[in-house]
Amino acid sequence: MPTFAKFMWLSKYFIFVFIALSFSIKAQLSDSLSLSAIKFSGLKKTNVSVVSRLMYSKVGDKLSSDNINNDAQALRNFPGIGEVKYNLDTVGRQVSVTYQISEVKTLLPVLNFGGIQGNIWFQIGLADINWLGKGNHLSAYYQNSDRRHSGHLYYKVPRIGDYKWGYSITFSRWASQEPLYFPNNVIVQYHYDYNNAGISSIYQFNLRRKVELGASYFVEKYKKLADELLPSQPGPNQLRQPKVLGKLSYTEDYVNYFYYMQQGLTWQALYQYVFNFDDKSTFNSLIVQARYYAMLQKEVNLAIRATFGISTNNNTPFAPFVVDSHVNLRGVGNRIERGTAQLVLNAEVRKTIIDKKNWASQLVVFSDAGTWRTPGGSISEFIETRQFRQFAGGGIRVIYKKIHNAILRMDYGVDLYNPNQNGLVIGFGQYF
Repeated sequence: MPTFAKFMWLSKYFIFVFIALSFSIKAQLSDSLSLSAIKFSGLKKTNVSVVSRLMYSKVGDKLSSDNINNDAQALRNFPGIGEVKYNLDTVGRQVSVTYQISEVKTLLPVLNFGGIQGNIWFQIGLADINWLGKGNHLSAYYQNSDRRHSGHLYYKVPRIGDYKWGYSITFSRWASQEPLYFPNNVIVQYHYDYNNAGISSIYQFNLRRKVELGASYFVEKYKKLADELLPSQPGPNQLRQPKVLGKLSYTEDYVNYFYYMQQGLTWQALYQYVFNFDDKSTFNSLIVQARYYAMLQKEVNLAIRATFGISTNNNTPFAPFVVDSHVNLRGVGNRIERGTAQLVLNAEVRKTIIDKKNWASQLVVFSDAGTWRTPGGSISEFIETRQFRQFAGGGIRVIYKKIHNAILRMDYGVDLYNPNQNGLVIGFGQYF
């Protein structure tokens, strides 16, 4: 065998032996090293007992780099925690890990506002998604929409102590001006009032999966606007409907958070049953929604949301699913249509253009598309051209990184098939 060929053969042999020995030594070290302590530094508000429940690793386990990295990410996903780093301290065959945590503010005033054509709204109140440092959620705010007064009080305890059970309580009032759609393209404006009290129980299978069972009592009221009280206008002048609602939801959330960037998949299925005390009727609905996030590059975040909803197909103007700039199609306007089934796909690409210590900014391009089934209509309407709407556009995000979800959003959308229809949407937080 030529000398050069022998040299190459021997080189490959020694490289192979070196790699094999390295893996063997690493495996032996992993088998022999054990976790002696898990420590946290930098916690000012969050309780140590709460974050300890997030750990995959346990004291006494064999050292696992995968578990340590998973633990660090679980901490980043916890409300109120921004960045997490860790270091290892080895003494003999014992290793302690210390997670260095940077918290973000979560007790904040609610000063939100939004705008679409035909409706400017604002909120003022208080919210904390890490109440008492336990990951509890407390929010209370006043809202003015269509120059009408609304309010909301919500308290959620995801887990009671070391148990997997939790609960939530809600009291809310929503008052707005709603367009209702009748045959022959007749639109009648109503004042709508919704008063609700509800409670839910939550069971956490693990950090990523949960099920929620809840019930609420609510009253809906509709009243025609004064200038709509004409004999030619269809629909009741007033309507009051007391109802009870039962709901069951299942959620899987595999999204990881890196400040304002996200990566992973989450989905939820929500079933609701409503009984109307007024006419003894029942109503069912099912909504399945999935969101997917991918970090295409360090500065580019792809976000996709798919929503399918279907309900009892009553031929009524009070259909549950709406077409609205604030909900699903940016630029379309204020509740321009209603349906008893929906299929919506939202997609956007977020490009970070500024990333400083405390501040960041993104440019966004998006596409919002959807189709609906009209009340009493056929499911085949999903594929009819007249029911399909698509808007596209762009926007900007201004982000303050030291406060959870402190994102000012401005988007401008245009109907791709009718450019005369367009609109500006302003709000706080990402659109989805």
